[in-house]
Amino acid sequence: MRIFPDIPAFQKYIKNEKDFKGTAVAIGKFDGVHRGHEKLLNTIIRLKKERGLKTAVFTFDRSIASFFTGTEQKVLTTNHERRETLADLEIDYLIEFPVNEVTAGMEPEIFIRDVLVRGLGARAIAAGPDCSFGKGGRGDLELLKQMGNSVTDRSGHIIPYETIEVEKVRYHDEIISSTLVRSRVSNGDMEMVNTLLGRPYSIEGKVSHGRKLGSSVLEMPTVNIVPEHDKLLPPYGVYFSNVVIGTQVFHSITNIGQKPTIKDDPAVNAETFLYDFNDDLYGEELRVELLHWHREEKKFPDLESLKKQMHHDMMAGREFFRERTEQELRK
Repeated sequence: MRIFPDIPAFQKYIKNEKDFKGTAVAIGKFDGVHRGHEKLLNTIIRLKKERGLKTAVFTFDRSIASFFTGTEQKVLTTNHERRETLADLEIDYLIEFPVNEVTAGMEPEIFIRDVLVRGLGARAIAAGPDCSFGKGGRGDLELLKQMGNSVTDRSGHIIPYETIEVEKVRYHDEIISSTLVRSRVSNGDMEMVNTLLGRPYSIEGKVSHGRKLGSSVLEMPTVNIVPEHDKLLPPYGVYFSNVVIGTQVFHSITNIGQKPTIKDDPAVNAETFLYDFNDDLYGEELRVELLHWHREEKKFPDLESLKKQMHHDMMAGREFFRERTEQELRK
């Protein structure tokens, strides 16, 4: 997958693309890349097979809400995580459009003409019924449909494109949306979150050195990663988890929080114990998938009390994974 920071960079690249027939573009925020987003993405993937169009995802390099409010908005999917997910789906192009005063104030008609059609070579545009874009969010699905046969190139020739409305995906009676997923993450309901996403909610990072109390004092060696600053975290506490290292998956148990028993600073990290694993992972990139909330984080009176609780947690985790395996075998 090729990633572009703006339209000029994309234009420069496709000049050397042979047999370029245009793109099927999905537009949206794609925060979380949940099952609703996957329906949108599957639409452009289908058009690639049927019409030979390249697949392109148009989104923004940061939260639009952050730009307008001036405050950081936590995200379900960091830019790095979103890139990985889209690459796994074999999307051809990802455009991470810059959010600034100029782009935020762009008239929606200009956005359709200069960014989507002339800029990205859109011949099909897939969007949800509530999509909005351009100055004041005035652009919508109806405008996309209306302009389908009115955009011209710089020589005055019409460049037709098709607008495809992709209906929302529901889970029971609720529409799957980033807002819904965010609320479930904030409640620690990881089973529901993972159902809405179609995959486990995860935290990625490079393993850093901790205080090494896990192996020397608590007899439970752990690895530490620091979540990205804008990543939305579930409630602080202990979670049964999986750790993904390359193509390998290990059962684990993870504490997300500030470790109040052993340190005083407010820094947040994810500390994970891997079952039946003894290798040194310092400096390695890994992904921690959160499967089930076990208990809230708490401050213990001393390290011995913490050690006792951690070993109870470890045994509870083994039981969780044993039952999970048995359920899978019965399917």
